[in-house]
Amino acid sequence: MTENTFTERVTHSLVRDVRLPGGAGTLALVTLDNGLDHTKPNTLGPAGIAELKAALEVVRDRARAGEIAAVGVTGKPYFVAAGADLKGITSVHGHDEAVELGRMGHAAYTILGDLRAETGVPTFAFVNGLALGGGLEVALNCDYRTVASDAAALGLPETGIGLVPGWGGAYLVPRLVGVEKAVDVILTRPAANKPFKPAEALEIGLVDELFEAADFLERSIEWAAKVVTGEIEVPRRELDPQPVWDAVVGAAKARLDAVVGTSRPAPARALELIAAARNATKEEAFAAEDQALADLIMTDEMRASIYAFNLVGAGKKPEGAPDPKLARPITRVGVVGAGLMAAQMAFLFAQRLGVPVVMRDLDQERVDKGLGFVRETAEKLAGRGRLTPEAATRIVASVSGTTDITEFASCDFVIEAVTEVMGLKKKVFAELEGIIAPETVLATNTSALSVTEMAADLAHPERVVGIHFFNPVAQMPLVEVIKADKTSDEALATAFAVTKKLRKTAIGSADRPGFIVNRLLLLVMGQVVDAIEGGTPVEVADRALAPLGFPMPTFELTDLVGPAVALHVLTSLRENLGDRIPASQGLAKIVEDGARVVLDAPAKGLPKPVNPAIQEYFGPAHPGEPGVLDAEGVLDSVLTALTTEIGLMLDEGVVPGPQQIDLAMILGAGWGFHTGGITPYLDRTGYSEKVLGRRFLPDGVANVPAAG
Repeated sequence: MTENTFTERVTHSLVRDVRLPGGAGTLALVTLDNGLDHTKPNTLGPAGIAELKAALEVVRDRARAGEIAAVGVTGKPYFVAAGADLKGITSVHGHDEAVELGRMGHAAYTILGDLRAETGVPTFAFVNGLALGGGLEVALNCDYRTVASDAAALGLPETGIGLVPGWGGAYLVPRLVGVEKAVDVILTRPAANKPFKPAEALEIGLVDELFEAADFLERSIEWAAKVVTGEIEVPRRELDPQPVWDAVVGAAKARLDAVVGTSRPAPARALELIAAARNATKEEAFAAEDQALADLIMTDEMRASIYAFNLVGAGKKPEGAPDPKLARPITRVGVVGAGLMAAQMAFLFAQRLGVPVVMRDLDQERVDKGLGFVRETAEKLAGRGRLTPEAATRIVASVSGTTDITEFASCDFVIEAVTEVMGLKKKVFAELEGIIAPETVLATNTSALSVTEMAADLAHPERVVGIHFFNPVAQMPLVEVIKADKTSDEALATAFAVTKKLRKTAIGSADRPGFIVNRLLLLVMGQVVDAIEGGTPVEVADRALAPLGFPMPTFELTDLVGPAVALHVLTSLRENLGDRIPASQGLAKIVEDGARVVLDAPAKGLPKPVNPAIQEYFGPAHPGEPGVLDAEGVLDSVLTALTTEIGLMLDEGVVPGPQQIDLAMILGAGWGFHTGGITPYLDRTGYSEKVLGRRFLPDGVANVPAAG
């Protein structure tokens, strides 16, 4: 294997003997440990895998000699392993090297999987912490598995980052839990970035027993002793019949075709492995995993996915944020408005900041409705076990409502969430300035309006900062923090500090129209409706962006945002940015009539098709006529417009670099890791050089580097 250029943080394999209770013999316990604290999880690179293989070979020799009765594998506190070392993967330079990486993992893990058949000595995985990807596959290759109640996550996230489970997962999981649940483990969960909790893993059969964290290892060893002596038998399911297997794979393929299409290869390759796993030998299946893994490692989509994955991790430390020590302490929060957005924010502030929150609206009916949302949300989360009853009660008690604006006098942080009308927002701020203390930070949740203009008439504009939450507030991980012309470092630091305490990722943006996400998202929407205004059929235009693999088609997104909101932001952007933001009379008519823009999804999880009846609002379609765009033409117009706009945003200093734009589109718009956000896609498809004459990112940062 070609020597990699990265420095591996080696996860060592430490072996010690443990006497099994009840005279069951000796268990050789292998502990994976990189020697660092809990902030640096175990990962598995070539050197670590080689060390694991060497340790297991010694253990195997001892098993052959009759010296041990069992083998166990566990991890350092809080971690088995977070998967393969992604830096090592992206430093692979050729297909043969990539194949060897897969073979190395299989060579080590197969010792665990084959030991009982060869020597009669069973293998156990004691999953004491997070086990993802190759970390979970260590456990899957063992004969038996226990899990600690506080293990952070279990899962195979590979297809979400452009890979496949390459060290046995695609073959072992469908045999262990059945093919239907395997599709969930390998395809559905990674797409939603939703690993398994310990209880969920136990329920579907990924693990055999769950023990409390306090005495997890002791209980696991006791359980293993009973398995060794035959006191406990662990049943295993029969292989699903071929017709069932074929039906599940067929349904999964239809879903992938509808949702993913050809935008990224990893899910389809994983499904091929699952399909073949029923009748393949283990050797054949593992060899197929090696080839699939190698093929995907050498794709731009995988490299862009790893780039995106790293961006999300690095996003915890926002670029350009002031010294956190400048942040003002927050002891009471005010929310102007009690509508849905305001109530969502009030709930989150009470939950995460742990301070009193007051919502204010113009009449008691609106206030009561907002308070009702807070109460119902707390009850719902408590009912699902997401909140303790005590936490739910505390949150409800922390949020109060009023029609009296003077209630904000004791707040040191006030955020407005009123209608997106500049005059109204300026009026709110003017009223607040006469009530609140001089140090109180004023924030706006505007999605597109100028924060500088909003603060212009205030005596203290330096206290005003933009904090743009995305809807739904609880689920969306991104917050755009907007620095107006006169925003002080103290106000800006407070905004970043609040965002961090809310467990959101903050991206700083200059005060330019639409900031980051809406400027690009509405530009895309505008280009699509503009093509329809020009004669492209609505169905053609709606699916034209399918090659990008966006989370949903254009009109489903329009429906989610709300056509009226989309029209308002589109109009606002056009007023500020000019004719390159298209106008749409058709969209205006749809809003006026309240027309339904999408139909129901044909099945749960599938895209909602555009309502063909809305064609009449845009005028008749003229497919094939000169100047009328087909699907390829619509996609070209969107990518050209995106490239142009991102170039302008970087020239304007909206963000320090393309990385912040990519991170914003991943977390704020749900654009796939395989696109890298957007700029890696524009680089690899040639649009950045064609439109701007330059790449956004250096060659090799988010793509397979050019040869030589």
